[in-house]
Amino acid sequence: MMKRTPLFMTNLQETPTGDDEAAEENIQLEALRALQYEGTRAEVALGFKERGNEMVAEKRWKDAKEFYTKGIVALKQTPKHSEEPVTSEDAERVREGEEEEREKEKKIEEACYVNRALCNLELKNYRSTLTDTSHTLHLFPQNTKAHYRSSLALSALTRYPEALDTITRGLALTSLPNTTTNNTSSSSSNPPHQQQQNISSSSAKHQAFRTLYSRISALKTAHDRKEAQRFTIAGQQKKEHEDLNAALAVRGIKVRMTAKAPEMEDARIFLSSSSSSSSSSPNDDNNANYQTPELYFPLLILYPLHSRSDFIKRVAETTIFGQILEMLLQDPLPWDTEGEYHIPPGAGADGAGVEGNGKGKGKGKGVEIFMETITGGLIKIGKKMRVVDVLAGGGKVEVVDGVVKCFVVPRLRVGGWIEEMKGKRISLSSS
Repeated sequence: MMKRTPLFMTNLQETPTGDDEAAEENIQLEALRALQYEGTRAEVALGFKERGNEMVAEKRWKDAKEFYTKGIVALKQTPKHSEEPVTSEDAERVREGEEEEREKEKKIEEACYVNRALCNLELKNYRSTLTDTSHTLHLFPQNTKAHYRSSLALSALTRYPEALDTITRGLALTSLPNTTTNNTSSSSSNPPHQQQQNISSSSAKHQAFRTLYSRISALKTAHDRKEAQRFTIAGQQKKEHEDLNAALAVRGIKVRMTAKAPEMEDARIFLSSSSSSSSSSPNDDNNANYQTPELYFPLLILYPLHSRSDFIKRVAETTIFGQILEMLLQDPLPWDTEGEYHIPPGAGADGAGVEGNGKGKGKGKGVEIFMETITGGLIKIGKKMRVVDVLAGGGKVEVVDGVVKCFVVPRLRVGGWIEEMKGKRISLSSS
């Protein structure tokens, strides 16, 4: 991580790809042409830098970035050498001139990198901003603008510890007397994030860094708090998942997920909160005081003879199937024109006490409920049985894709339906 922070980066090479390669080639060609006709590397680069500054003043960030890039490329080209022989008397003067030229190039290169960092910052190219500020700091470690812009980019990438480290170093620099920034600065009148200013005094620079430090510190605090909450929630979810699996295991309930599990929004198997141990089972005869925690299941009721269904998001494991049927069938179903499913209140799930009126072949005769077995057969469910009694009943059934699925069939038509299911190679078993 440290090697990717501007102050510690060791690899500053940029490798363009795709369209970037073509753009890079065009920039290099233009820089070469300028060198050929317009002067020394420093003179050409300075011209590109000044054009970039003009674009910055107009907030034309992409154009400014391109000019700064051309300036950087121009400085990396092979310098032109005079073909005239140099006498021994002139050698020292030439050497001094070359050193002066190199120092001038270094200052221009520093300015191009730090100003291109500003463009990348405005364009939200935060990683490119870090690359440019890294180049700047390798050329001139005391460049306060590079520290400032790097801190903004790191903060935008939520790399708050690194941002605070960088801004702290900048604070130390701005507290020193006569601290300089980059030697050539941009003339932007509208700085990135409205944070950057043309700082004219050491105290103003220091205050700007202190303000940014406070802002990043606040962002880090909020981010850390959010991460702590996320970690806590993740821990709670993990514990809930472990408790649920333990509760299913101790009850002997088998659950299987397929690749085509349906989207059920918030419907799911869950274990109610309780101080009781999840290893307690409602099937345990020695656990007479069993109350909670309790498992809840989504329940899908299918009416196969009419291609209809009902879906209940949650049904407690201790719920009796007969109660479910009474709840669903006590009012006439709009599609049950023959009255085959209707169970009037107080009649009981088996239809006892209901007298037919002769209008329907199944009027008042009750219904039966079935579930598929693991082997692909059918098992008839007693209406006095609890959900958990069936699901934990010796491993005959399983919960597929988090949903308990049942078939409800009018009693007088059960035989025909079973024969139809047998024709589909589903065997019948009994509980």
